[in-house]
Amino acid sequence: MKRPLGVLLDLDGTVYEEDRLLPGAGEAIERLRASGIPIRFVTNTTRMPRRVLRERLASFGIPAGIDEIVTAPTAAAAWLRSEGLAPVALHVEPATEEDFTGLARDDAQPAAVVVGDLGAGWTFARLNQAFRQVLRGGRLVALQRNRYWKTADGLTLDAGAFVAALEYAAGVSATVVGKPSRAFFTSAIRTLGNVTPADVVVVGDDASTDVAGAKTWGCVGVLVRTGKYRVDDESSTASSPDAVVDSVADLPHLFGI
Repeated sequence: MKRPLGVLLDLDGTVYEEDRLLPGAGEAIERLRASGIPIRFVTNTTRMPRRVLRERLASFGIPAGIDEIVTAPTAAAAWLRSEGLAPVALHVEPATEEDFTGLARDDAQPAAVVVGDLGAGWTFARLNQAFRQVLRGGRLVALQRNRYWKTADGLTLDAGAFVAALEYAAGVSATVVGKPSRAFFTSAIRTLGNVTPADVVVVGDDASTDVAGAKTWGCVGVLVRTGKYRVDDESSTASSPDAVVDSVADLPHLFGI
């Protein structure tokens, strides 16, 4: 594979799994940076703000500037402002609300109903509140619609299951602003400067949102066999990965570094 001009690197399941840095990840990132390849950390995580993700990377010995981290919430906030969609109702973890600073809030009559991953916080009452907000005219905005993710207990429902429930109940289609949306990848690529999507490699453990999503918008997609990866994931979507590696530790070799 040719040397890329930029790498968009997924976090949970690719660089780390919960509180464990995956073997060789730190060294691989260091080698890519030393060779002059810029890296952006891209994630659909909605349970923590970008500031906390930066702190988590630092705890693993991986320094990152705040602008080197692109998340579904920050992409959503930018998109909401560009669309003039306010006020908003936020269904995200309380800590993540800081990434929406500056956007007016209104739970009674929101212009947009923003849905992220609340985990056990998705009670019937909370889901029903979001449903009623959509019925009152709020545009359903999904930070992401991943089906599941890997935790210490095993595969666990992600935000996509709850987005699908709201779509079905309210008879609407959500606007997705995290991976694999064009808005998300365009926003991330733009931070790399004057590069084309074909010059950018997207690396992740999700064959659909990471790899197929990247290829849909013209990037190169690399699937890692860590995190939520399951056997035969590489053939589970219409758009096959350009490469499959055991882990992010294999990236320098893949790029000939």
